[in-house]
Amino acid sequence: MKVNYLGPCLAVDHPALAELDHEPLPVSCYLVELSEEAGVEGPLIEGDVLVVDEARPVQHGDLVVVETGEGLGLFKSHRIGGRFRLLPASGGEGRGADPEVCRGVVVRKARMPVR
Repeated sequence: MKVNYLGPCLAVDHPALAELDHEPLPVSCYLVELSEEAGVEGPLIEGDVLVVDEARPVQHGDLVVVETGEGLGLFKSHRIGGRFRLLPASGGEGRGADPEVCRGVVVRKARMPVR
């Protein structure tokens, strides 16, 4: 599932962020928005804003942002020893990876309020 980079948390003012608690975020955090590829059903949908911490180490079961040949993508990690397998968040074929390919771990999710 593709994500779009929005910028550092400290510099972006996005309406969906009003939904987050006001606990300060580390300077290592940035925001991405889920692309229309996410669809409108399920726990993650098009337009959701994710807070990604690029300093957090990848653990088993984390949602991680990874640089792919097509831009940034969202994957679920499945740890196997010192390596892990990346499973597309929207389902599909996984692939092996080293922690160095990750651009950060999702630490929070925000959704635009319905009006």
